[in-house]
Amino acid sequence: MGTESWEEILEKFKNRDRELGADEWLVGRGWDQNDWQVKDFPSNEKLNELFPDRPVYLTRIDGHAAIANAKALELAGVKPGGVIEGGSFETKNGKLTGVLIDNAMDAVAGVIPQADKQQLEEALSAAQKNCFAVGLTTIVDAGLDHETIELIDTLQKEGKLKMRIFAMLSDNKKNYDWLEIRGKIKTDFLNVRAFKVYGDGALGSRGACLLQDYSDRPGWRGFLLSSIAHFDSVAKVIAENDWQMCTHAIGDSGNRTLLTIYSKYLKGKNDKRWRIEHAQVISRDDFHYFGDNNIIPSVQPTHATSDMYWAGQRLGPARVKGAYAYQQLLGQNGWIALGTDFPVEDISTFKTFYAAVARKGTRGFPDGGFQPKNSLSREQTLRGMTNWAARANFEEHEKGSLEKGKIADFIILDKDIMQTPENELLSIQTLKTFVGGQLVYEKIK
Repeated sequence: MGTESWEEILEKFKNRDRELGADEWLVGRGWDQNDWQVKDFPSNEKLNELFPDRPVYLTRIDGHAAIANAKALELAGVKPGGVIEGGSFETKNGKLTGVLIDNAMDAVAGVIPQADKQQLEEALSAAQKNCFAVGLTTIVDAGLDHETIELIDTLQKEGKLKMRIFAMLSDNKKNYDWLEIRGKIKTDFLNVRAFKVYGDGALGSRGACLLQDYSDRPGWRGFLLSSIAHFDSVAKVIAENDWQMCTHAIGDSGNRTLLTIYSKYLKGKNDKRWRIEHAQVISRDDFHYFGDNNIIPSVQPTHATSDMYWAGQRLGPARVKGAYAYQQLLGQNGWIALGTDFPVEDISTFKTFYAAVARKGTRGFPDGGFQPKNSLSREQTLRGMTNWAARANFEEHEKGSLEKGKIADFIILDKDIMQTPENELLSIQTLKTFVGGQLVYEKIK
């Protein structure tokens, strides 16, 4: 992240390469061609030249595209002409460019050596430290296999992990079978009752599924990541087991597909609290599905301010008005869940707050905000990050507000977030973070 060209990234790779053992993969995440002067996808030509014997795999910032060098493609057995549902192996003049879109990523990601238990523990400990520092006390982790959840549960019970986690299982048969046998899990620190399903790709990599062609790529509408039959069968299993379905949907076609399937199984007003994650581009004819079926729009405000520079090019002036429409979504049920979506976006809770309220990037652009009619008030934003977020997790009776009888998870800030001038919101800092009344973070003076 934070790089302004493919060449700058290559320099980072060179430096990292010197630190690795002979048989280790070079992996990374965070590149975004939309931040570069040349906004086309990169190719792996330079990677092949610099690293002929070391496999390289680099995930795009949104997690819906990656680039791999020839060595990594060779180890994965990927060859030109390969076809996969819900993804693509990008080629140019009959040769693989190394760019993998959505489901095509799995072919290479599947052969990367997995982290061992010690590495996972170290990673979770580091992540916890970072989260507490920005005032997070509960994390919604969207898309985990049951083995990782079991490790988290163990570390929490051993007192090594104090972060509360609402864990969504990945859409995978082994995870459905596991939860059916194990049953819902609810402790003071862990809540497992939900599944993360992926409807379509991302707008930035043009994998989001649209009803009409991309404005900047005629003849292309993106794609669903699975068949409609798969989504329907998953919804049926989740409904029968009284679990929660949480589906990534970006494009207006992706959203319509999932909203229609949701309505089939929710059948009107209910308290199942099924969620659409991101709910990014919605046709004006489809907003009603959220209210009709009490579907929760779970959105991440910084997506609007990250995408605003190029979203209009992808969608065109008319369609973009139904994108990042948080106020319209809020109006459907009277509440909305807000999150950061890190590592796709920054971990900062204050950037989330600022993006929702001001609809501006960190440099204050644009004047007046991006599509300001869909900005949220400070109270709506604070509720979306606290008690409405807890409600989206079935946890509103135990957390999300400072009330007698609820757990004492709270933070102390150096400024009043409800009164601080808009242009100073990003300077707010977390002084202390408490979980269950225990101090878990204190800013060093």
